[in-house]
Amino acid sequence: CLPFNISHIFSPGSHLHHMEQGNYTQISAFLLLGLSEEPDLQPLLFGLFLSMYLITVFGNLFIILAVSSDSHLHTPMYFFLANLSFVDICFTSTTVPKMLQDIQTQSKVITYEGCITQIYFFLLLAGLDNFLLAVMAYDRFLAICHPLHYTVIMKPQLCVLLVLVAWMMSALNSLLQSLMLSFCTALEIPHFFCELNQMIQLACSDTFLNDLVMYCATVLLVGAPLAGVLYSYSKILSSIRGISSAQGKHKAFSTCASHLSVVSLFYCTGLGVYLSSDAPQSSHSSAAASVMYTVVTPMLNPFIYSFRNKDIKEALTVHVCQWLWFEEMRSC
Repeated sequence: CLPFNISHIFSPGSHLHHMEQGNYTQISAFLLLGLSEEPDLQPLLFGLFLSMYLITVFGNLFIILAVSSDSHLHTPMYFFLANLSFVDICFTSTTVPKMLQDIQTQSKVITYEGCITQIYFFLLLAGLDNFLLAVMAYDRFLAICHPLHYTVIMKPQLCVLLVLVAWMMSALNSLLQSLMLSFCTALEIPHFFCELNQMIQLACSDTFLNDLVMYCATVLLVGAPLAGVLYSYSKILSSIRGISSAQGKHKAFSTCASHLSVVSLFYCTGLGVYLSSDAPQSSHSSAAASVMYTVVTPMLNPFIYSFRNKDIKEALTVHVCQWLWFEEMRSC
């Protein structure tokens, strides 16, 4: 079914031929089978994912531009939002460009080093997404539940420190998990990128330690941030219920509605992936479900924040008007 001669790929002189190291044999490359092997679907998939990737990149770049250039948006909430937009661009860039290249060149090969690198950055950026969403929830909790102490607690130094801690913890986790994998046979990956669960299932060594580290990391780096998000919003909802006026309730809720939408989308799609991966014969369904949180969610985030946030819309409108004025003046 593959659009190339697989016997040539695994021949002794090919790139995928495994390397002998004494009695140990290690594979040097893999085959990413992608979302579909149907030739007629490849142009459609290429156009669809290229469009989604470009929308993701430019949408999040607009958010970063608006936050960085508008002094009214130099607040902790928008500082974290700009960081989230940057992470979303990098997160999507970890997987989609490689998939587009594979579709365009009709080559599904990814080197061992490339696969491990992809796993590393995917785990790093996914962990950062978790941490940033939790930090943003904490920021909204302070702003709504403790407004008098907000400016005292959420100082710029603390904001930068929280982001640096998120980077360091995510980097250590992704480094540990990506370096623990080893493979010794020629392997096909039923996915469009090197996804950790798939790779652990295909590893030739004992995966007990890999599974243990992955479960511990899931509890610490996913469960803990999610618990923080749930706790923050439970306190926020309790505080909003205590507000007497309907206008006050609406104003309080509107400050966190966008973030709550993003959190729900991110965790629900991620949960859907792992539920589908537990089902029997679910390789293709798991790959399709992964599209939701690797591609769709980063693409929708800037739209959610733009459409539901008056400050972001005003900043973007100013930049669009300035750009149109500049183009008009240049044409004159």
